[in-house]
Amino acid sequence: MLVKAKNLKGYKLDSKNGEIGKVKEFYFDDKHWTIRYLVADTGNWLTGNQVLISPYALVSVNKEEENIGINLTKKQIEDSPSLNSDKPVSKQFEEDLHGYYGWPTYWSGSNMWGDYPYIIHDNKEWKASNENKKKWDRHLRSTNFITGHNIQASDGELGHIDDFIIDDETWAIRYLIIDTANWWAGKKVLVSPKWIDRISWEESSVFVNLTRESIKQSPEYSEENLLTRDYETQLHRHYNRNIYWKEEPAERQILVDNK
Repeated sequence: MLVKAKNLKGYKLDSKNGEIGKVKEFYFDDKHWTIRYLVADTGNWLTGNQVLISPYALVSVNKEEENIGINLTKKQIEDSPSLNSDKPVSKQFEEDLHGYYGWPTYWSGSNMWGDYPYIIHDNKEWKASNENKKKWDRHLRSTNFITGHNIQASDGELGHIDDFIIDDETWAIRYLIIDTANWWAGKKVLVSPKWIDRISWEESSVFVNLTRESIKQSPEYSEENLLTRDYETQLHRHYNRNIYWKEEPAERQILVDNK
């Protein structure tokens, strides 16, 4: 199911023995554009620390009840490696966190989830993934931080990032929702991370290899309508791009300035 990141914010996080908080934001990597952690707002329970939950720990997403089930106890979370809320997520912290929970290292292997193109929840399969020593240099980004970043088409400014559309089966970010208010009043459009040419975090800008005219002629996106597979097919055909659900696990590199 495809769901907007803003819609997931505020969902309750239900552990094995009670609610631990609500979804606050997300961390994703800028290579695969995949959600690596949900950040929990724990209220007065664990103040001062970031509580990060990997999709490996998620067992369900209930849209009707607006909650996400996780296969951890409150005690496990309380005793997990701590990270101050004002500090970035370091590679060492990630290694400690994954080691504590026994999660596979998603940065080992060339696919979206290490050895696999999709997330594997069966821990019987995790050992093989953890034994793979080929690693890539990951950089985590906050969805809150890059919301508002500029989007540049090949021939001029397009707009800014307004939201993200997440696939809650693979936890890949499938589309960026772009607000084009300064160029095309009242319209929002979708851009896949696979259509990004390069990113400059220093300039707070993302550059896509699409023209503004081709974007204007694309199938209309409305937040009131469901994102159906038919709509996605039309969108990819319009831009003459490969359909992601047919080409995965093939990967494409994005030029990123990680300053």
